[in-house]
Amino acid sequence: MIDDVLSGGTADAAGLQVGDIVLRVDGRPVSSLPAFSTALYFHPLDEVLKLEVLRGTEQKTLLIPVVEMKDSIDALADLVASRDNLVARLGILALNLDDRVRSLVGTLRDPNGIMVVARVTDWIGVETGLETGDIIHSVNRTPINSLSSLRVALSQIQPHDSVVLQVERGGGFQWLTFDMQ
Repeated sequence: MIDDVLSGGTADAAGLQVGDIVLRVDGRPVSSLPAFSTALYFHPLDEVLKLEVLRGTEQKTLLIPVVEMKDSIDALADLVASRDNLVARLGILALNLDDRVRSLVGTLRDPNGIMVVARVTDWIGVETGLETGDIIHSVNRTPINSLSSLRVALSQIQPHDSVVLQVERGGGFQWLTFDMQ
């Protein structure tokens, strides 16, 4: 069942409505959310998506032009030069919060800090609790306003010391605590 349709998007323009029950994608029956997600994932970007839906008691066929949605995090990843943006002690790639990053991220409660763009896969190190999109505002109450200030603050921390990060996530502040390895 469709639970949301982006106003003004291609699905909205094609007539898809909240509450429609998807029966088939491109002629193939869909019996579960994973099957629907898989069908969307494998549908070619250059072809119109054919959805057969049940709306009340009426079956409808909708032809929806497919567009690739970009997340602001995807655009930020293009700004990363891995060596310059690697914060090895935390196992992250991060960016300074300059005007171009702020324009992609939107409104922040605190405009200072650095943004976590990615976690380094297979990183052997401390589990910090950081997630992609987090904004680090302080380390052990030391304000962070750039990657260099983050590196300086982290250089003061010895192995086995406790670390407290203030981060902004999803419009709210929270503390992440861990022991440095």
